[in-house]
Amino acid sequence: MDAREHPLDGRRLGWGVLSTANIGRAAVNPAIQASRNGELLAVASREPERARAFAERHAIPVHHGSYQALLDDERVDAVYIPLPNALHLEWAVRAAQAGKHVLCEKPLALDVSQCREMAAAAEEHGVLLMEAFMYRFHPRTERVIALVREGGLGPPRIIRSAFTFRLSRLDDVRWSKELGGGALMDVGCYCVNITRTLAGAEPVEVQAASSWTERDVDSETAGMLRFDDGLVAHFDCALTLERCEFYEVAGPQAWLRVQSAFLPGTGPSTIEEHRGRSDVVEHVVDGADEYRLMVEHFADAVLGGVPLRYPPEEAARNMEVVTALQASARAGGRAVRITP
Repeated sequence: MDAREHPLDGRRLGWGVLSTANIGRAAVNPAIQASRNGELLAVASREPERARAFAERHAIPVHHGSYQALLDDERVDAVYIPLPNALHLEWAVRAAQAGKHVLCEKPLALDVSQCREMAAAAEEHGVLLMEAFMYRFHPRTERVIALVREGGLGPPRIIRSAFTFRLSRLDDVRWSKELGGGALMDVGCYCVNITRTLAGAEPVEVQAASSWTERDVDSETAGMLRFDDGLVAHFDCALTLERCEFYEVAGPQAWLRVQSAFLPGTGPSTIEEHRGRSDVVEHVVDGADEYRLMVEHFADAVLGGVPLRYPPEEAARNMEVVTALQASARAGGRAVRITP
């Protein structure tokens, strides 16, 4: 099926969700239901009774007892995929083949080749594919990027970031190597993404060190990214530490600090701009639901031809850095070059 044969003519985008995962329940599904240009029509689970109960509890009109049944539903225009990382490739490709546009959780896939296979399937079947890094749509993130690009800091020379929290459930899929788990894949990918975004460039070399669980996934990882112009970035991520979530970008004239970096909430949030020893300017940014802004942008791209702000090749480049960091950590911290 080719989605180009069935134009949507400006109507609201009909969404389906593959699985009853918590990220959908708590954040993305309500964002779709509240969006100005979409409606949540269906949810699917491999357990029919689970799908039924979930749909009834969250006011979703249709439930399906298999993922394929949802893809076969002609009322559904686009799917959101919050499945474990190792399942993204299969179900994104199947969705594209069914003519469904795809918003897929981060990281988009397990490696660069999978990202590009997913992108090729979307291109072949005339659908859009985007990675669901929601924080990029928050107005504070956009303001930070503007401050860096305006040059008031001078050229960025150091970027620091962290994303850590404690994952206490031992049966969580993020502890599974086979399903693509680990700290770097789950939260470190945010640090890589914001670093690349603020740098406006791709790193040429990375190094990483990790602590490993008995199931051979990283529980903590610290990484370094080096860029051609001399910019250096470092980050840490963990599934075992108290929550810490920030990024900083420093230039010769000033540096910026952003707390609650990726999940600022819907209230007003701040950007600290530091100049000298005590001169701190706080930029206050109005709050917003970043998940809603993300799904609305995606729907605008499907319905109105608005260019995707973050095409799948951007996700592939992020994954290229993540896999290089994984290789470095597996090699005891050896530097790994990334060829432009």
